[in-house]
Amino acid sequence: MSDIFLVPIGLIVVLVMIHAWFGIRILERGIIFTDLAIGQLAALGAAVSFGLFHGENLYIWTLGFALLGALLIAYGARLSLHLEAYIGLLYVLGASGIMMVLAQSAEGMEHFKSLLANDILFTTPQDLYESTAIYALIALILYFVYPKTSGFAKELLFFSLLALTVTSSVQLAGVFVVFTLLIAPAMVASMQKRFPVLLVAFIYGWFFSVLAISIGFYYDLPTGYAIVFLGALLSLLTILIKSKKKEGELHA
Repeated sequence: MSDIFLVPIGLIVVLVMIHAWFGIRILERGIIFTDLAIGQLAALGAAVSFGLFHGENLYIWTLGFALLGALLIAYGARLSLHLEAYIGLLYVLGASGIMMVLAQSAEGMEHFKSLLANDILFTTPQDLYESTAIYALIALILYFVYPKTSGFAKELLFFSLLALTVTSSVQLAGVFVVFTLLIAPAMVASMQKRFPVLLVAFIYGWFFSVLAISIGFYYDLPTGYAIVFLGALLSLLTILIKSKKKEGELHA
């Protein structure tokens, strides 16, 4: 029985590591829904492949739409506009586009549910190997190339690498899981100063994800949604307990 968990847990280990790094940088930028918008556009690309081309060239369509989202966000960040509202419009564009593309598909709703949160218990070893290779390449670029860039080139590289990450992640885990793994570990880890933020993000993300996979397996629940629910629930409780009141309310 333990063999069933090896591949999904291996996937979770690498997913948490790459997404926690990006999540911390997204929080620093203050544009929280960036990953959700890129993920939704990546899902729109996957929907186009499923709905119009019977799943052909799935990765190309997904990556193409994700890179388009990354380019639009990187360019929008240089303009004088309400960036969160702009990113929100990109998100609803992707979400509504998915429903329109899959409306005529006989298996449209099944595809839609898997694009939101997939059951990673069915991840194959090949999926794990391929995604790990992609994430390793991204990590090398982030370590050796990214620090040497600046200005718009640096922002475009950041969002392009995020798009490449999200492209693989959405197909394996779904948009909601990607968003949870990007934001929840980074946000909880950033609330403490005692230990390295990235290390805490890793440990916390691994903890709730592996626990959710176990709960999903033993109680026959969809593991993708279990990860999202447990990650969001534990993170919200932690945030509410650890957060301080606003300065004005303390003196009220």
